[in-house]
Amino acid sequence: MLGYSKLPVHHRQDETNTVVRLVANIFVVMTSLVFGLMINSAKNTFEALDNNVHSFATEIILLDRTLRTYGLEAHDARQSLVAYVEKALTNTARIDGSLVRSDRASELALNGVGDSLSVISPIDAGHVALWDNARQQYQKIVEQRWVIVEQSEGVIPLPIICMLAAWLTLIFASFGYRAPKNIIVAAMFVMSALLISASLYLVLDMDIPFAGLIQISDAPLQRALAEIKS
Repeated sequence: MLGYSKLPVHHRQDETNTVVRLVANIFVVMTSLVFGLMINSAKNTFEALDNNVHSFATEIILLDRTLRTYGLEAHDARQSLVAYVEKALTNTARIDGSLVRSDRASELALNGVGDSLSVISPIDAGHVALWDNARQQYQKIVEQRWVIVEQSEGVIPLPIICMLAAWLTLIFASFGYRAPKNIIVAAMFVMSALLISASLYLVLDMDIPFAGLIQISDAPLQRALAEIKS
């Protein structure tokens, strides 16, 4: 907007303006497609992790039920399981810290459940079946935890983000070309840029579900803890 009046006359012709607008329209379409794909990718990542956290909490409840059915010999294993979930939920980082990330203290707490299971000696066929089920459920919990760890980082590549930002810059520059210099137009440009930037930020924030404004809820684990302590 500020530089337009300083351009040579032949750079301010209608033909030049038409070409600028045509080129900008190409990038408008491409930006819309890429941004739509980014939204879909972030949404899929968020939903997949949310489902995994719900499954993780469900497996914890099922393991607790199996240990309850086993009897008093599984009491230590149940207490270890309660201690692990409590540690995860009382940690200041909550889900994004001790629950899913490769945190040594959290890993040791979960390993304590496995150690307690290992010292149990089934006395009959029924208890052997329950003990086998408990071991399988424990292994599934460990596997799901590491699946969540591996999925907790964003999947949108940085080059695509930079490319999209460059396209948006070009589009807004084309809007400013031959735009009237007044407060209404300037305010609209600023507000539009802020809103688009906020939208892009929220999409990138959702792509990393354990940090930022949009996070995976720890409600499933809160409910699991209430169930195993009841």
